[in-house]
Amino acid sequence: MELLEIRTSTREELIDITSRVQTLVSENNWQDGALLLFCPHTTGAVTVNEGADPDVARDITVNMRHMVPHKGDYQHMEGNSDAHIKASMFGPDQMLIVENGRVQLGTWQAIYFCEFDGARNRKLWAKFIG
Repeated sequence: MELLEIRTSTREELIDITSRVQTLVSENNWQDGALLLFCPHTTGAVTVNEGADPDVARDITVNMRHMVPHKGDYQHMEGNSDAHIKASMFGPDQMLIVENGRVQLGTWQAIYFCEFDGARNRKLWAKFIG
């Protein structure tokens, strides 16, 4: 298993980690198989979505904030219930195809680390199954 360390800078953000993931694949000479990315944090997630237009990540973040507001009818004492809900909606993992040493994504797709309770130092676990 490999580890990617991610520093987030705001409470809620989607960080494009596509190039970091591809670098990890290349450095380890992973050729053909599957790559599991797993977020071991209950207020973070991983997703794949459009990477060509940065407004997409912004739109997701802003509208998630409207769908699940920071303040609401929550009983969790830490004050970050919204972050737990958002992370559950996205999920902690993504399984990606690696072919000929390249992560296979659609033309417009990018891999994002989703932060819902930052700023923090985060970890993302990567396991190649070849």
